[in-house]
Amino acid sequence: MRSELVFKAIAHESNRYLLVKLVAKGTRSLHRPNTRVQDTTNEMFERFAVPASTAESVPFEQIPDQQRRAA
Repeated sequence: MRSELVFKAIAHESNRYLLVKLVAKGTRSLHRPNTRVQDTTNEMFERFAVPASTAESVPFEQIPDQQRRAA
């Protein structure tokens, strides 16, 4: 259920307004056509439920130059 995802995410981000703002921004940027917005929102809450220290991330140096350039 989404409430469980929200409570897991709020454990790592204490400011609930900032959490909602970040989830909304992430939902808009990661949403794919022909999928439900609810599913994308749930995916964003799942991403925020994982602490940043254990999340998989790519160091900035490993990103190719083509992806780093602004449009």
